[in-house]
Amino acid sequence: MIKASIIGATGYTGIELIRILKNHPMVSISKLYSESYKENKADEIYPHLKNNLNLNFCEFSKENFEDDCDIIFLALPHGHALNLASFFINQNKKIIDLSADFRIKNTNHFYEWYHKKHTQQELLKNTLYGLPEITNKINYNHINFVANPGCYPTAILLATIPLLKFNLIEMEHFVFDAKSGVSGAGRSLQLNSHFCEINENINAYQIAGKHRHIPEIEEQLNKFTLKNIKIQFTPHLIPVTRGMHITSYFHLKDNVTEKNIYESYINFYENSSFIRIYKDNILPQIKNVKGTNYCDIGFQIDPRTNKLIVISVIDNLIKGAVGQAIQNMNLMFHLEEDLGLHFITNYP
Repeated sequence: MIKASIIGATGYTGIELIRILKNHPMVSISKLYSESYKENKADEIYPHLKNNLNLNFCEFSKENFEDDCDIIFLALPHGHALNLASFFINQNKKIIDLSADFRIKNTNHFYEWYHKKHTQQELLKNTLYGLPEITNKINYNHINFVANPGCYPTAILLATIPLLKFNLIEMEHFVFDAKSGVSGAGRSLQLNSHFCEINENINAYQIAGKHRHIPEIEEQLNKFTLKNIKIQFTPHLIPVTRGMHITSYFHLKDNVTEKNIYESYINFYENSSFIRIYKDNILPQIKNVKGTNYCDIGFQIDPRTNKLIVISVIDNLIKGAVGQAIQNMNLMFHLEEDLGLHFITNYP
């Protein structure tokens, strides 16, 4: 059995890690770390865990660290992994970091967007950007540290990279219109995520090139194409708890057909359990992926403008965070990639 511990276990990603790892056939949960709720029983803070998990949250301390776990999930706000990652590497632990601290290889870009100097540049070089459907599986051999992608980048890159691979779209004028559920803002109290602010409302935020996921998306597209791609990205907050809906706009190359596009996705993702491709003008919806690790992708061509419109949807807490982290864990331990991750959404 793999022994897994979670640091930051009481946030939305932390509690989702507990739920999925608890039901993973090859994992036992070792320890749950929480600064806010140290010494509390897990089911005191989250009553839905009653009779399902008999563990206390505990305080993490480098000085008193005693944990025989095999892997540590860092479910912490941005900036904290910079101070912890090398410590755990020296303790011979495998790490999956769900923050942005190690996603961006260009440290100048990291400083520009996150206003922090990257203090672990050597470790950064040996960190794998873990988007399993895109990352070559051989890259997981002997890897000890995975940077888990962001939620918006996951849904955008999965929709875009096959089109680039098969040379179906022009490498310019990429427009991504994104909408996310409120859980993406985290569990901390914020005015713009209060019920009265978000209910019966929709609002754009961090528009005109201000959102921190932009450099992550661009870096991965540039890595794949060896070009200097710039994107237009506009995120919105919508009044749902979880789910993410991306509408992507691309300019098609000449004579590209719907059949070409469909086959490019099918061929690219033929060995990917969690990518579902729609055709015949059926478009993905958030309710079909909520609570699952699926990314659903559908598309239509606008012949009037020669634009390709692609819809991709994920659950931001699972495929956009925790489910993907467990995919990465499975690959790090040479297990089946989809082990412990096959959930069907509740319907309706």
